[in-house]
Amino acid sequence: MPNKLTFDALKKQVKAGEIDTILVCLVDMQGRLMGKRFLAQHFVDSAYEETHCCNYLLATDLEMATPDGYASTSWQSGYGDYVMKPDLETLRPVPWLEGTAMVLCDVLDHHTHEAVPHSPRAVLKKQLARLDALGFSAAMATELEFFLFEKSYDEIRKGGFRDLTPISGYNEDYHIFQTTKEEHVMRPIRNHLYAAGIPIENTKGEAEAGQEELNIRYDAPMNCADHHTIAKHAIKEIAWQNGHAASFLPKWHQDRVGSSSHIHQSLWKEGKSAFYDPDAKHGMSDLMRHYMAGLIKYAPDVTYFLAPYVNSYKRFQKGTFAPTGTVWSIDNRTAGFRLCGENTKAVRVECRVGGSDLNPYLAMATQLAAGIAGIEEKLDLQPALTGDAYEDTGAKQIPANLRDAMVTLKGSNMLRAALGDVVVDHYHRCAEVEQEDFERVVTDYEIARGFEKA
Repeated sequence: MPNKLTFDALKKQVKAGEIDTILVCLVDMQGRLMGKRFLAQHFVDSAYEETHCCNYLLATDLEMATPDGYASTSWQSGYGDYVMKPDLETLRPVPWLEGTAMVLCDVLDHHTHEAVPHSPRAVLKKQLARLDALGFSAAMATELEFFLFEKSYDEIRKGGFRDLTPISGYNEDYHIFQTTKEEHVMRPIRNHLYAAGIPIENTKGEAEAGQEELNIRYDAPMNCADHHTIAKHAIKEIAWQNGHAASFLPKWHQDRVGSSSHIHQSLWKEGKSAFYDPDAKHGMSDLMRHYMAGLIKYAPDVTYFLAPYVNSYKRFQKGTFAPTGTVWSIDNRTAGFRLCGENTKAVRVECRVGGSDLNPYLAMATQLAAGIAGIEEKLDLQPALTGDAYEDTGAKQIPANLRDAMVTLKGSNMLRAALGDVVVDHYHRCAEVEQEDFERVVTDYEIARGFEKA
């Protein structure tokens, strides 16, 4: 396993002049790194204890605008401060940036020093505490899919985001020759992330021109979410350094396959899989069956956290490997939930609903919340689907758009009990902001379709 960076080792590297900059970061609602660049000496002298940021950072949209309607902060309350408390266990070098290290922060109330409940790391920590109280831990892994484009971000933006050209000209799923052409970007991604203490397994071409996948070894959920977030950030920066753009937009063209982020998950107790029962059908313990039944029952409730934007829902189309029904199957990629590792100690469930734009802390937290509800309610798991899940007309459907997911989120008694009203209402407002912003825009589609013909 790769090593991270201890505080003592950091101090030695700062003294030796090897590190001069520390990225002190929080994770925002959209799953992005926000924060400050510290002179390394000042960080190791005092700033490692805490620093401050404006509380609007957990109440913005993708454009960093400050929409109204949030209870936590507003113009009326004056946009005060949060405390950024560095978690020194997350210290790591940033090998793709010269002389730089990084640390992630928990976000605390400036006055009480209590965790801000809607901060993504706090949302996940709450569900991990619930799981611990039941006597379990979790192992999770996320897959990162994204597209590489020929041009840079600046070139694409100046061109009005038109005429987007992927880095390759054909489907490169598992394609070694085509991905060789992309090694000037993908090789440093793998190697730099591994050197940053992230247990990279592999990269591969995905099922579209210019589409890539990065796989990271499973870990405890908080580590998994940290790895995902840092990797996504690094992919963008390393692509930019090489004159290209990397995009995690789930559906950048109606004729192209979308990008997902599948979540693999299992529960453990005393070092052994609590999902595995060698004497049970498929090797699935009763606990696993309850957990998976919870994922399926509450899939509509948590869909917003797997698909948080208007564009997210463009993925959910028949015959695209993106699921539309809340059913499970055995090693079948048409279903929303796939049983992997059948009859082995590695038995686990893969949620295939999430898109590449999800916030991993929120997505994993709400997966755990749904699974815990299944355990607590002792839900029965229906038989596995066989065949094409897209043709199962009796399956309960994933919300078809952001508006439907937003309504389901607001009315979810399960999530209100698990996350708290404050958190649910905060993210419901976040969803509203995205929907309201979209509804104000006149799209190219509308103009081309109706300019003359309407």
